[in-house]
Amino acid sequence: MSSFLVNSTALLYLPIITLLCVFAGINGESTTAQREFDYFVLALQWPGTVCRGTRHCCSSNACCRGSNAPNEFTIHGLWPDYNDGTWPACCSNSRFDIKEISTLRDALDHYWPSLSCGSPKTCHGHKGTFWAHEWEKHGTCSYPVMHDEYDYFKKTLNIYFNYNVSKVLNEAGYVPSNSEKYPLGGLVSAIENAFHTTPLLVCSNGAVEELRLCFYKDFKPRDCASSSISQNSCPNYVSLPVETSLGIGDGERTIPISSGIEAL
Repeated sequence: MSSFLVNSTALLYLPIITLLCVFAGINGESTTAQREFDYFVLALQWPGTVCRGTRHCCSSNACCRGSNAPNEFTIHGLWPDYNDGTWPACCSNSRFDIKEISTLRDALDHYWPSLSCGSPKTCHGHKGTFWAHEWEKHGTCSYPVMHDEYDYFKKTLNIYFNYNVSKVLNEAGYVPSNSEKYPLGGLVSAIENAFHTTPLLVCSNGAVEELRLCFYKDFKPRDCASSSISQNSCPNYVSLPVETSLGIGDGERTIPISSGIEAL
């Protein structure tokens, strides 16, 4: 009798255990119950605005590279989003492994640097690098388009290279300046004419802080879903400020600033 009760109890809990295994994932490969995303957002940061918040320097903060600090849009992340304005996050147990992207390090240091000394939280409750945060929170939700960590970072770099926002704006006369103000509509039109999609801009105190481009899953441009923090945060005239880098010393590695960018 006791054996029957034990077996019956086990049978009752079996469906629950099975569901938990599916939700938790096996070996970090299975996704959680979040539905598949609808499109990608390529979020770019303007260093001159973001670096204004630098209070102290460290080796991981690109704002502190002295004359080698970035002076063009850099990557914040590639984010899978839903059409309703929400997004998935932390979609698998996959942990960031710096060794997986070792061959991309030079490009990532240049075009996808951290602009902070902070250590953001990862999906596993601990603090990690900027890249670890982006991979675990956003990259793990990019399946089935992206298949692994290396694929996520390489494809993001290639999209960034193919849609060179900094070059488009420079050629249209919108160059970094601490004195000039540019019409918001002019910046938007320059991007629209080049890429046939409408960007979203996020501003801070009248300066462009982020520019976002959206893509279908095949990486063709599309308009982004409406966002309450996009153009509403920007005035009619905006700036692209040049940040005066604090620097961390004379032993900094020289990083060439790109003129013509080739895809990896």
